[in-house]
Amino acid sequence: MKITFVLPTLCLTGGIRVISIFAERLRKLGHEVFVISVPHPQPSLRQQVKSLLRGRGWIGTTENEPSFFDKLDVKQKITDRYRPVEDKDVPDADVVVATWWETAEWVAKLSPSKGAKAYFLQHHEVFDYLPQGRVEATWMLPMHKITISHWLVELARTKYGDRQVSLAPPSVDTKQFYACPRHKQSVPTIGMMYSTIYWKGTDIALKAFSIAAKKNPNLRLVAFGVDAPSPELPLPANAEYIIQPDQDKIKDYYSKCDAWLLASRSEGFGLPIIEAMACRTPVISTPAGAAPEILSGGSGILVRPEDPEEMAKAIESICNLPDAEWQALSEAAYAKILNYTWEDATAHFEAGLKVAVDKSKQREVEIISSSPYYVDENSAQSELKEVTEKNKKLKVPC
Repeated sequence: MKITFVLPTLCLTGGIRVISIFAERLRKLGHEVFVISVPHPQPSLRQQVKSLLRGRGWIGTTENEPSFFDKLDVKQKITDRYRPVEDKDVPDADVVVATWWETAEWVAKLSPSKGAKAYFLQHHEVFDYLPQGRVEATWMLPMHKITISHWLVELARTKYGDRQVSLAPPSVDTKQFYACPRHKQSVPTIGMMYSTIYWKGTDIALKAFSIAAKKNPNLRLVAFGVDAPSPELPLPANAEYIIQPDQDKIKDYYSKCDAWLLASRSEGFGLPIIEAMACRTPVISTPAGAAPEILSGGSGILVRPEDPEEMAKAIESICNLPDAEWQALSEAAYAKILNYTWEDATAHFEAGLKVAVDKSKQREVEIISSSPYYVDENSAQSELKEVTEKNKKLKVPC
């Protein structure tokens, strides 16, 4: 197939990583893959002033920001400026894939020649900082949806009435995220991703760590994120914090922890869960994204949402485990993520694209057959045969 992915701005987010992996693997399967994206919008004067007043300094250019597509052998194009992607930007293809609510609006307006329309959903992005009505409207567009977790499939069914959604959960690259069998840390150590985005739940994780540290003063925190810590969400004084770590070194931060926290209020999937587990680090998580199914069967600890006290108890529980029991939990976490590979994920994604193409063809047939000028070939042949037989009986020349 000829496949086009329509992306927003490229960067190092988990969602972009997942798309880049699918794009590269589909190319290796023999598909012709093309990626179109838009550059970062230039900050307005108002945004610059706001940044200065908050003490964050002048917003610099992001033209050369790295992304997960930088080293891939996939055909790419970035538009001349931040604007909607149009027909002139996109080659004719079998299927064109929207990857974000705004790109879904763009893809919906593309000509049929650009391909059957699919919508790859990695979250339900109805957040206060986005136009919620427009986001929700994209779920109603006539595109075949492919998503990454069971809760998003169920949401599409119950909220938007779509009962035919393809599920393609991402996997984890065990060549990038790995660790040898190991023991507990000599100093009890907890890890987390740091983000100022509210739904990421950093405030909950920090509160849980603070509560646990009161009972275990030696408790240590390791964290990484994309930005410097905010004064509104300060890290503990003895925390080890890394800003935008090298992608090949992230495994080292996962594997120096006794447990990894995911305190999110909302997640589409929760990639850090499987990345940490691939590094043999047990995970303590709220039931966000795919956590309920991933941590089932004793491969981690699920805690109530918005409950730092229960998360703190889980931290204490793991830190107090005898080494042999901790190793058993570590190995259970590692074993769980080996059951599902990127080959499996790509096969599911590819199948979803084929469904999108089939649905598009079916839609074309329905449109044509509903036309008052449409004549079904089989029916026409049958009618012609019937008329011919009648004419023979009446001896009327045909």
